Amino acid sequence: MTVTENEWRELESPQGVPGRSSLRLHPDAPLDIFLSVSHPGRQRMLVFRADARSVDPIVRSVGRLPTAAGIEMGLSAVSRTEYELQVILTADGLREVFNPLVTDVAETARAARAAAEALAAAVNRFERWQELLRAVSRDGLSAEARRGLYGELLVLGDVLLTSLSQSDAVGAWTGPTGTNQDFQLPDLAIETKASVARRPTSVRIASERQLDGTGTPALFLALASLDERRGGSGESLNRRVDIIRQRLTSPAARARFDGLLIQVGYLPGRPDLYEEPRYTLRELRFWHVREGFPRLVESNLPEGVGNCTYHVSTSGLDAYRTTPDAVKELIGGSRG
Repeated sequence: MTVTENEWRELESPQGVPGRSSLRLHPDAPLDIFLSVSHPGRQRMLVFRADARSVDPIVRSVGRLPTAAGIEMGLSAVSRTEYELQVILTADGLREVFNPLVTDVAETARAARAAAEALAAAVNRFERWQELLRAVSRDGLSAEARRGLYGELLVLGDVLLTSLSQSDAVGAWTGPTGTNQDFQLPDLAIETKASVARRPTSVRIASERQLDGTGTPALFLALASLDERRGGSGESLNRRVDIIRQRLTSPAARARFDGLLIQVGYLPGRPDLYEEPRYTLRELRFWHVREGFPRLVESNLPEGVGNCTYHVSTSGLDAYRTTPDAVKELIGGSRG
């Protein structure tokens, strides 16, 4: 479930007495998860409720969590045998960030097998969000991260959104959540790279799992060759984001898209950070990563070797070259 303003609006309806309004999320989760609003202050929070035994392993870790201004995590006793882990919004200016944060943290907890595991997963996920907010809140994304995001949005807008429904296209963009490839569908996956070199001679691969096609029938490597400059007639990262938002007429797809942008570090409220530089697409190339493609994969590494970063030369990849139209056709066929 993607948390939107609609859920909060109903919970924030005025109440005659102090207390809380709550909406239960994920009834199938191993513990109780609620969206809650306190009254009369109307403070928003995500609440996990569990027994004392399940809570005990995380008590110290919550106390050590660094805080980011505006969103906090706390632990409180409901009774002698029951506790609440709360993610609390304390700054209304972060409402746009809070919605995808609570969506992600709640879904992470839901996937756990037991209450104690769910609470630990929620704390770890929240800490990841805090690190993200601290890292990008002042200066925004790095130059490399901006290019990478622009390249992914090109593939999302020009390839996936032309071949799939809005919800399926946005749902296939999994890179911001930490998956091995940037786009994942039942029948294929796409890893996207961006380069501002005039004639890119190699592609940097960040790990031995990025070009590992295990579990997917087809894997593609995309390279967006970009001209990058300040000013001029190119397209800013903001403009690319706006173009996709305008195409997402589905409120659920747009809400998910905005949440993924935040997870990748493109925070709302700071559009000034991304008006420059401007990008112009020189070429969007695709290669089919199949048998014989030059790559490192986890199953072929010697024992003790891991976390590999390497470069693949583009000069030897002609035999694996394919076209954007061929990829679109395959993506369209995956809907069946």
